[in-house]
Amino acid sequence: MHIFVGQGNPAPKYLRTRHNLGFMVMDAIASDYGFGPWRSKFQSQISEGKVGGEKVLLMKPDTYYNETGRAAQAALQFYKLSAADVTVFHDEIDLAPGRTRVKRGGGHSGNNGIRSMIAHVGAEVRRVRMGVGHPGDKSRVMPYVLSEFAKADEAWRDALIDAASRALPLLLSDGDERYQTEVMRLAPAPKHDPKQV
Repeated sequence: MHIFVGQGNPAPKYLRTRHNLGFMVMDAIASDYGFGPWRSKFQSQISEGKVGGEKVLLMKPDTYYNETGRAAQAALQFYKLSAADVTVFHDEIDLAPGRTRVKRGGGHSGNNGIRSMIAHVGAEVRRVRMGVGHPGDKSRVMPYVLSEFAKADEAWRDALIDAASRALPLLLSDGDERYQTEVMRLAPAPKHDPKQV
């Protein structure tokens, strides 16, 4: 069994914000693979189903973005799983819009949701980092990630969400690099400001 955790904030006002990109991917997976209805458990909204023959639990924590790890830990303890069985999907300001990177281990790079995952689940949790770009100044990061995507960004955002879901069987069978390559093939990142990573 594998657990996919989307990072985001549950309140309706955050629904379409950059910080809720992880939630958007969870919704796409549930729809694309015919998962069961969403219900409340593990301080989250959860949905169960199968991807590529493997049982999968989707989670959209109700704990808010910065406490993602608390919800994930509750599910891990219930199913007696480890950090290696968890993948967290999240927005990444240190990647250019539309770029995707998969990694395990390392630090949290200032992402409080990942900081919580590391603290409660373990550093080896797999992260699917989906680029949303950087606002250019540290003081503008919080309002930027808590604001909605610009109209001009919706095309690459929707393509990225679709690709992240469609390529999912590769993440469970052929590994991180193959998945990352396929997501980028299905949803090439838009041309971006050279000042961004």
